[in-house]
Amino acid sequence: MKLALLTCLTLVAFAANSILNRLAVDSGAIGPGAFAALRVASGALVLTLLVRLRGGRLPLAVPGRWQGALALAVYMLGFSLAYRSLDAGLGALILFGVVQVSMFAWTAVTGTPAGARQVAGAGIAFAGLVTVLWPGGGLAVDPLAAGLMVAAGLGWAAYTLLGRREPDALAGTAANFVAALLPVALLGLLPEGLDGLAGISGAGLALALISGALTSGLGYAAWYAVLPRLDTGLAAVLQTSVPVIALAAGVVLLGETASLRLLGGTVLVLGGIALAIRR
Repeated sequence: MKLALLTCLTLVAFAANSILNRLAVDSGAIGPGAFAALRVASGALVLTLLVRLRGGRLPLAVPGRWQGALALAVYMLGFSLAYRSLDAGLGALILFGVVQVSMFAWTAVTGTPAGARQVAGAGIAFAGLVTVLWPGGGLAVDPLAAGLMVAAGLGWAAYTLLGRREPDALAGTAANFVAALLPVALLGLLPEGLDGLAGISGAGLALALISGALTSGLGYAAWYAVLPRLDTGLAAVLQTSVPVIALAAGVVLLGETASLRLLGGTVLVLGGIALAIRR
């Protein structure tokens, strides 16, 4: 029960990041690059303080740390910059499609392929995502933005897989955020320049800090805590619920419409997850 609750909380935190990002960037309160930089900076600060308060140290010099930091930086930058030109629904579809395919491919390569029930559940859940997120009307996709979102999906898949071997979830997450801070800040702010920093409103700053300190920093630490107890295929399937949670939150918090398409896709996603986790 404790594992299920913590897993649900992490998925809600991931969805909250999408809501916070949309509220901040879509309103023009902050640019996507500045949002990513402040998100990582605030996450690094809060996580480092928590590690220090419990008497620990940041494991920055351990083997493989650069891999986790690089994966986190690629995800953060790809996610924020892709949404400058990409429809929100299509972006989420590309992101979680890449995450799912990458993680299932990894299980096959490493000799621990997913079972038939898990594969079927993943297929049903992804069909639900397509139902919910596929944009209507004429589809014009910016190749650069789509490439950035593919990179973000690969980065998050790698970050998730690397988290399975972290001995200390909190300290490992803190070290990843600290190590990723410089590349995210430099590359995220480069397209916006000083004008991007000058244009940040109080609301944009607050939303970025909340996303970084709470739903990213603490949320990712919780994710690293549960990953060793989830097999890779199941971790991939569970994440298909994130866009659906975000859309449902948009209905409740942002006054968006709960369409039959959303409801039908939600049923498919939840049904696929239920099939995948059933023993």
